Amino acid sequence: MDLQQLLSLTRKAVDEYKLIDDGDKIAVGISGGKDSLTLLYALNGLKRFYPNRFEIEAITVNLGIEGMDFTPIKELCNELGVHYTIVDTEINDIIFNKRKEENPCSLCAKMRKGAFNDTTKALGCNKVAYAHHKDDVIETLLMSMIYEGRIHSFSPKTYWDRTNLTLIRPLIFVPEADIIGFKNRYNLPVVKNLCPADGETKREYIKQLVKKLNYENPGMKERVFSAILNGNLQGWPERFPRDTSKKTT
Repeated sequence: MDLQQLLSLTRKAVDEYKLIDDGDKIAVGISGGKDSLTLLYALNGLKRFYPNRFEIEAITVNLGIEGMDFTPIKELCNELGVHYTIVDTEINDIIFNKRKEENPCSLCAKMRKGAFNDTTKALGCNKVAYAHHKDDVIETLLMSMIYEGRIHSFSPKTYWDRTNLTLIRPLIFVPEADIIGFKNRYNLPVVKNLCPADGETKREYIKQLVKKLNYENPGMKERVFSAILNGNLQGWPERFPRDTSKKTT
């Protein structure tokens, strides 16, 4: 996938779910992985020509894991002309050494979100952007059904009344395979995740399950994704799909 294709899919999500308004200042969560760096490229490229003017701020919550170096991301942000903030925390020490959590992911996510939102507000942002992609949407639905007994997947747009922030997910139409292709094509400076729990989560199990199901039932992922878009799931905003049936001359 090249940058033009990425921008097209990003704009599709932004247009169809009204994710960006004129004057928005959007905090982009940068973990250092391929997804968040692709989102940074997408929004930075989109703001150059999108009718609604907006600004972006790149933010990384540093968990305090020894050996993680975000210098390559800082250099990329300087190259793109995006202001970059690293929030240093002791989340890793609190979770693994002080509390010795057996299931650390939930508490880690809560603490990261708190640090990220506090910085977002301090920088004057009114929206936050997460890098969840098309495969994440599908996997979240299956996780909710299997582990929670409900039909749910995260929404492209969610308002948090407690913080007065709006969360947007501009990459929901971008398949993970295309993000991998984009990362390789543009040599994104991915920072390896050194978290001790990485790769041992329920989400990773579901990811592998989806791959297996799609291999055995070609097209399964596309059909599930279509079911989500057309399912009127609770919490999802109204969709305004573009009319592609009209021929242009």
